[in-house]
Amino acid sequence: MEYRIEHDSMGEVRVPADRYWGAQTQRSLENFPIGIETMPAEIVSAFGVMKKAAAITNHMLKPEKMTDAKLAAISQACDEIMEGKLHGEFPLSVWQTGSGTQSNMNVNEVVANRGNEIAGEKILHPNDDVNMSQSSNDTFPSAMHIAAARAIEKDLLPSMEKLIATFERLEEENKDIVKTGRTHLQDAVPVRFSQEISGWKEMLIKCEGMLKLALPGIKELALGGTAVGTGLNAPKGFDEEVARQVSAITGMDFTTERNKFHALTAKDAMVFAHGALKALAADMMKIANDIRWLASGPRCGLGEIFIPENEPGSSIMPGKVNPTQCESMTMVAVQVMANDVAVGMAASQGNFELNVFMPVCAYNFLQSVKLLAEGIASFNDRCVCGIRANKEKMAENLHRSLMLVTALNPYIGYENAAKVAKKAHAEGTSLKEACVALGFLTAERFDEVFHPEEMA
Repeated sequence: MEYRIEHDSMGEVRVPADRYWGAQTQRSLENFPIGIETMPAEIVSAFGVMKKAAAITNHMLKPEKMTDAKLAAISQACDEIMEGKLHGEFPLSVWQTGSGTQSNMNVNEVVANRGNEIAGEKILHPNDDVNMSQSSNDTFPSAMHIAAARAIEKDLLPSMEKLIATFERLEEENKDIVKTGRTHLQDAVPVRFSQEISGWKEMLIKCEGMLKLALPGIKELALGGTAVGTGLNAPKGFDEEVARQVSAITGMDFTTERNKFHALTAKDAMVFAHGALKALAADMMKIANDIRWLASGPRCGLGEIFIPENEPGSSIMPGKVNPTQCESMTMVAVQVMANDVAVGMAASQGNFELNVFMPVCAYNFLQSVKLLAEGIASFNDRCVCGIRANKEKMAENLHRSLMLVTALNPYIGYENAAKVAKKAHAEGTSLKEACVALGFLTAERFDEVFHPEEMA
């Protein structure tokens, strides 16, 4: 491999000749050979947004330092980062400095070297030009917020909307079907299948509302706070203007954080938003479990619904098909709930003017959004869209349920109704036979008052 010599404030470093990164990126690569988790692409793209927005703002406020030529070179390099063209230039581990300084410098170095190549001359310095009016301490928390907001709005919410639409369709299609309700995994009074589905749908609607409630806090940016929140070395008005430029580039409404001391050290907005992700994960666990219970069988389980058969389910049992999309969805839910612990712990570690657990917080947050967005999309397309009611099995279970006896409470009282249910269960007879045998109602009166389909 061929190398070139780059330097930073600590001296010279050998860097692969075919890479745009510089000395500080190389030092990080050598000092943190930890794990396989690299800085998420969403964070890198957010840095591209920020560096371009900062250059535009500096051009407006410091035109003598951010010249037309520098702005053009930085902007094109940042566009390439946002388009994913320079993906291989960002190899750093998540397990680096807790401020994300090395990833900020990774971007600064790549933008500077690629920008100089674009300009055809060396006009950009990573710190003096690309990092002008900024610090790692305000850029990394801003990158976290930009990446989180974009992932939620552009990936997760659309997936949720599609699943909500599927449940709306299923609710309408199954509104005339009455089935056995279940509580404590035991038979309960009847419900309409559409009512059961409406509960699933409402979970998603509620979680959607929670996520939207969390977004305004996520859309507040630390940019302009620089090193400790005082805004040292940033021109007056930089914070508000750079937020406007980020908004223009992303097509989303970002604002500047009012208190930069809070913005640098607290990660409460990320915790709050991830709480909504955890709520969604908990609800998706419930929905997926309900569906696989209802589809269990095909002959020895509940068997009340049919779900798509996507692939063979066993390497030894011929013909077996498993609810694999439900299993995938529930594993995603487990991971998201575990990530919530990491996000909360990371946020609790802000010391004085800076939180230094930001990379792990960002990594887990973005993994949760990605897993939920893709998991829900797959669950919808490959499972929920194909749900069909097994009407015959639902009707059979409904009329076998002992809890239908609840309909007799107004006529024979709770205790007598309990006697009917226990007698029918012990003797394997129907509720009607047990009720008549106990002398509580005549057969004719029983038929007059007992209508399971009307109990829902």
